[in-house]
This record gives sequence, C-alpha cells and structure tokens, in this order.
Amino acid sequence: MELLDRSIVEVQAALARGEVSARELAEATLARCADPAHAGVHLDHDPARTLAMAAAVDDKRARGEPLGPLAGVPIGLKDVLVTRDARTTCGSRILEGYRPPYDATAVARLRAADAVFTGKLNMDEFAMGSSNENSAYGPVKNPWDPSRVPGGSSGGSAAAVAAGLTLGTLGTDTGGSIRQPAALCGVVGVKPTYGRVSRFGLVAFASSLDQIGTFARDVRGAARLLEVVAGHDPRDSTSVVQPVPDWVSACGKDVKGLRLGVPREYLGEGLEPEVRASIEQALELLRGLGCSVVPIDMPHTRYGVSTYYVIATAECSSNLARFDGVRYGLRVAGKDLRAMYGATRDAGFGPEVKRRILLGTYVLSAGYYDAYYAKAMKVRTLIRRDFDRAFEQVDAIVGPTSPSVAWPFGQKTADPLQMYLADLFTLPASLAGLPGISVPAAKGAESGLPVGLQIVTPAFDEARMFTLAHAFEQVSPGRWDRAWPRA
Repeated sequence: MELLDRSIVEVQAALARGEVSARELAEATLARCADPAHAGVHLDHDPARTLAMAAAVDDKRARGEPLGPLAGVPIGLKDVLVTRDARTTCGSRILEGYRPPYDATAVARLRAADAVFTGKLNMDEFAMGSSNENSAYGPVKNPWDPSRVPGGSSGGSAAAVAAGLTLGTLGTDTGGSIRQPAALCGVVGVKPTYGRVSRFGLVAFASSLDQIGTFARDVRGAARLLEVVAGHDPRDSTSVVQPVPDWVSACGKDVKGLRLGVPREYLGEGLEPEVRASIEQALELLRGLGCSVVPIDMPHTRYGVSTYYVIATAECSSNLARFDGVRYGLRVAGKDLRAMYGATRDAGFGPEVKRRILLGTYVLSAGYYDAYYAKAMKVRTLIRRDFDRAFEQVDAIVGPTSPSVAWPFGQKTADPLQMYLADLFTLPASLAGLPGISVPAAKGAESGLPVGLQIVTPAFDEARMFTLAHAFEQVSPGRWDRAWPRA
C-alpha cells in the first residue's frame, strides 16, 4: 500500500529491483479500488484482467526477458480511448456495452511498456464538460471533498491519481480537460503539443483540439508516462514526426535565468481571491529559484471562450454524426436500449452533448458559416500570434490553471456559461496547440482545496516545461507529499 503513495519513477525502480512483484502491487491497487468511497471512478473495472496483466509481467521477469519501461506499474485509462479487452462508453449510454476490436495507439504503447491496467475511468459524456457531472453513469467525487466536483472532462483520471487508486492515468485535453481537473484534484496534469501523441483510437470530440495527455502524482511520473505514449504514428495524419526526448532527465536542471511571463489577462476579473493569493505565492517561489517574472499582454485571451465554443461545437457536430443508431447506439450487445430505457435521456445523448451538437450545426449552417466559424478561425490565429509574440520576450508563460477551486456539485449546472468559464485560462494554449502542465501550487487559504499553477511553453518544448515544473514542485507547498489529503 505504501508504494501506491509514491511516484511512478520510484515504484518503477522498486519493481525493477524486485522489492515488490507486479501482482502484489496490483492487489494493493484493487484493494483501494474496492473501497465504496471511490465508487463511480471506474466505468469498466475487471480485477481478473488487472491480475492477469500483472502475472504476465512477473512471468516475463522470471523468464529473464527484457521488461518495458512501465513494467508492473498500475495505469488507468480515460474511457474515451478504445481498448480491445474492455468496454469503451465515452461516459454515454449510446455506447453502453460497446467493445472495440482494437487498441488506441496510446493504449497499445502502454501495453508494449508492460503497464498494468486498472480499468476505464469515468468522464463527462464524449469529453464534453468541466466538472464530470455530464457522465451518463453519474459523477466522480473529488477526493479532497466528496461534496465537490473533480473537474472535467477527465475527472475520473484526475480523481483516480488523487485518491491513490493508481499511479498514473491517461486523459484527454480539448480545452483544458486534463489541466483543469489536475488543478482541482491537486495532481500533475500534462497536455502535450498538438500532434505529439497519436489520436488514433481516441473517440473524437473536436479533432483540431483533442490531445491525449497524462496524470501523475509528480512531474517526473507524468513525464515518464508521456515518454511512453508519445511519438509519430502513421495511422494519425495529425501525428508529427518529432523525436521523443528523455523528459525525466530534463527534471532537475537549473531554471536560474528563465524569463517567465504572467499575462495580465490571467490575473484579472473572475479570479477567486484565494486562487490569486496562491498564484502570487507561487510567483515569489519562482523568483526565489532565480527566474525573472514579468507581466505580458495577451490581448485576445478575452475571446478564447467564444472562439473555442464555436470551433469545438462545429467539430463535435461533424464527429458525432456517426452515432446515428445504426452503426453505434440504441442497440448494442444484442440489447435494444430504447426498450430498456424508453424514450429517455439515457437511450441517447445527454443534454450537454445535444446542446453542443445543436450549436455546432447552427454555426456551420448556410448563412452562418462566415459569421461564426470562419470568424472564429481568424480569431484563433490571433490568439496563436499572441503566444508567438510573448515567446519572443519570455521562455515560458505561467499563471493560474483554473479561476476557482473545486466547486460544489450542482453549483454551475444550471448556467452553462459559468461552467464554460471554468476553462478560461486553459483554452488559449489549446487553441494555439501548445504544451501545458498544471502543477499543485498550494491549498486555498479559505477552502483548503488545491490550486494549480499552469506553465505553457513553445510548441514541442515539453523539456523546458518539465524542467520548470519540476523545479517549482520541489519548493511548492502544494506538492503531493506535503499537501496530500490522506497525509
């Protein structure tokens, strides 16, 4: 059990030295997953499958065969990644019982690395949401406070790491769906550069924005996990031919002299006072590490939410057209879902998915395409240019990940706009296709809940991002082994 409260890199080393077997670690993981307090985190959880994968690793070691870089390490998967031996529902009733015939590339690379899967993790339906309240199978509870949301859409992936149910997880980030729940759950969440990780086998929401990324307890663990799943894939036309550096080795390098830009727009209206105080404290810590912190302007940030929700809904309208009740949905595994659920929400898409499909269809319709979608694409270019100009002056951009700490269930569900604003600070980097990481910065002085610091670097410069994030992590009062809810 103690190993489950340590870093992926540390546990990997312990497994390699034979201090613990993969089966022993899997059994400890399963014991935690069985706790009723964590009900709802997994959508597909098969202890027999987990133990079989662990036994295969132990047998491989016993035969003296070479082991992969994650041999025996428990890893969870967001349920938007297709898996050949488990259901993939995307948090939707329309895919209930669906079993894909193949693995997503990221999943296949984890298998090749000898990782042990704990199961498929809960999420907002088709990755549409900021709180995990849109899952057709019920919400996930934030491990810090079960009356509050874990963030979304990768809420199950963040909560699983925060609760110690697994050492690392994969999630997806379209507009902040890794970084925001990482901040709300007090873990590390990484969105790599667009094209860095193959999207083959990722059920699409918005194809020009979706990106697979990693969650872990610490920066090195998130870096190690990303090393395994990153790299070019000829089956994904958006996959970029770029070498995968040793990002774990980048952790520990000196950050003295780095110039860090803080957008004035990120510290303005809408930022909760305790989040502001935590970020200001984080900036002082970065100065103490020898970094210079300078204010910068990102003038088109204020258009980020509007731009994102035009582009993302337009792409979602196109991508989800395949779920038409013929090839997918309404009848799966020999069961007629209309007969099972009647003409209810559970037989098809939920309210948020319907809302986004309708919005997307509208902005793409004749007479409105130029007024909305074409204009949003032009503003997206302006947002990207804001970053280009900023990186001529600074080495990285830092600021809050989320404008608030985790909020109570139901607080924002009646007001979609307030929910959309929860991604205010993560959307610009997504629109620009840049890498970003959320690192625990502190606990809010009033709420005692986690606050995340976001770090964004130029495209394909994840090494600098990990270097800075790791350096900050070493001095941060929000670091997992200083602020852990079970400590």
